[in-house]
Amino acid sequence: MLKDFMDRRKQEEEVKKAGRLPPGQSLTQKFPVLHYGSVPTYNLATWSFRVFGAVEEELTWNWKEFNELPRRKVMMDIHCVTRWSKFDTEWEGVHFQDLVDQKIIKLKPEAAFCVQHCEYGFTVNVPISTMLSDNFLLATHFDGKPLEADHGYPLRGVVGAVPGKRQDSDRYLWKGGKWLRGLEFKAQDQAGFWEQAGYSMTARIWDEERYARREE
Repeated sequence: MLKDFMDRRKQEEEVKKAGRLPPGQSLTQKFPVLHYGSVPTYNLATWSFRVFGAVEEELTWNWKEFNELPRRKVMMDIHCVTRWSKFDTEWEGVHFQDLVDQKIIKLKPEAAFCVQHCEYGFTVNVPISTMLSDNFLLATHFDGKPLEADHGYPLRGVVGAVPGKRQDSDRYLWKGGKWLRGLEFKAQDQAGFWEQAGYSMTARIWDEERYARREE
């Protein structure tokens, strides 16, 4: 136990010196499970994913069609608002920027924000500018394996920070919704589930935006 503690502290000091540990965070070697409500079950034969709102054409994909979209692998540090951070995590899935660049999704000029729609009516808001960055992914795999049920199987949004980079798009992990079923694009920002409960609309990790300010 003492060795594990010392190893964790040593790794934490290393990422802190490298400028990768946001304020108020501490390193974990585990992957804590945090979510509201129960874990849904799926029949992938009936699963669907919807793109709607401020787009030129609404889209619906089944599981097979979704997995035929362009794919990427992304390495990210992930940071939870509950103050744990996990470093050098590898994710695989569909990158929103690829869908826009290849005109698979055609946004209307007024589109500036996205509401991620998840199971049980859970929602998460995020600016489109963040989704276009290299630290956001519609992920199906973690560490080379399909997502576990507790971590959002079969699809989740994931957002963090690219190792060695510090970007305005770096966000706390809750800004990627688990058990994702659709993306709604909007001209105006709209508070999601946790945002309505008092969490930050923006959630920038380097500014430690955990909770809503009065002006939000």
